[in-house]
Order: sequence, then C-alpha cells, then structure tokens
Amino acid sequence: MREVLYETGIVLGVVFLYLLMSGMYRKLKWAILVPVLTCSTLVIGLLMTTGNSYGDFMRGGRWLQYALGPAVVALAYPMYKELDALLKEWKAVLAGTFVGILAGMISGIGLALWEGYPRELILSLLPKSITTPVAMEISSSLGGNASVTSALVMIAGLTGVILGPLVFKCLGITSEYGRGIGFGAASHALGTGKAAEFGPTVVSTSTVALTFSAVFGSVLAPVVVWLLL
Repeated sequence: MREVLYETGIVLGVVFLYLLMSGMYRKLKWAILVPVLTCSTLVIGLLMTTGNSYGDFMRGGRWLQYALGPAVVALAYPMYKELDALLKEWKAVLAGTFVGILAGMISGIGLALWEGYPRELILSLLPKSITTPVAMEISSSLGGNASVTSALVMIAGLTGVILGPLVFKCLGITSEYGRGIGFGAASHALGTGKAAEFGPTVVSTSTVALTFSAVFGSVLAPVVVWLLL
C-alpha cells in the first residue's frame, strides 16, 4: 500500500508541476519556459535536494513513461485530419525531411571532427535529431554510446523547441509545411509538440517528418559514417 501511495504521489506531483509550468508558459510566452525544460529542471533539483536517486523517482515515473507510446500514436490524429493537404505536398515534405536529416547528420559530424571529438562521441552524436528509441538503436549498432545519444536527442529537441520559432522569424520561413518539416526533422517528438502551437497543418507535417526522419536516418547513418569516418 505504501508503495502504491509513493508511486501515485510521484505521478500526481509531476502532473501538478507540468500544469503549473504550462500555465506560466502560456501566460509569459517565454521560449525558455517551455514546460518540458522547466519541469525536468525542477524534478532534477528536487531529487538533488532531497537526496533521492533517479531509481527512486522512476518507481512512479515509469507510469508516465508507459504513457509515451499512446501519446506518440495520438499524433496520428491531426495527421489524419490534414491528410488531403499533406498528400498534395508529399514530394516537398519527403524531400525536405530527407535533406533536413542529412544536413543534421553531416553538420553534427563536421563540427565534431573539427573539434577533435573521439569516434565514440561522434557516432553517439550522429542520430541526435531522430526520435529516441530509433536514435539509440542506430548509435549502438554503429559503435556509439546509447546513453549519450539519449541525452543528445533531448538537447536537440529542446534546442529546436526554444530556438525554432526564432530561426523561422530570422529566415522568413512562413510556410506551414516548412515549419513542420523543420520541427519534425530537427527536433523529433519535442519539436512536434511545439509545432502544435502553430496550427494543425504544421503539427501534421511535423509528425510526418518525425516518422520519416527515423526511416531515412536508419538508412543514411551507416552511409554517412562510411563516407566521413
């Protein structure tokens, strides 16, 4: 009974923090206050302050983790609603996603090589813009560190969520399809969540880009490594 209450308390506590941070984000509209970042920071701070471990937190947090699958599947609904519009632009969407994931891989490896990073870290960095489960599998198969890849995927997602709207503004990107491709191909699920703020077409396009980024990334990663490493 005590274990059930402990796990329930963690779930309710995280949900409360998320709702609180979401309300603050909607009110202030500061990119740095995006809930996924503020909630993660607060949870880490609480764990460090109370002396609890990540394992202690995940005794309840695992129930939230189980909800990730249905949450991702739910992204198919806005895509279904915008299916006709997406089919009209399918060539542009797929081409943009392909170019986006390829550019992300090459730029990441290029900067890492320039800085002289070790090979394992470079391979861990390669699939940073792909959704976590696929990115970790790609990293492991190529000789990277899946745990490091997981952290880098999160960083890529948060970077896109925070800086994406600014990049669109600076580059004059007003196309809904262009914004959707940018979020999905560069920032996977986190970017797709942010895309929902820009309308149904953007989030639908981002969902398609997220999905095909995983497909294209799985094929391109070994080729990029063979050519550049």
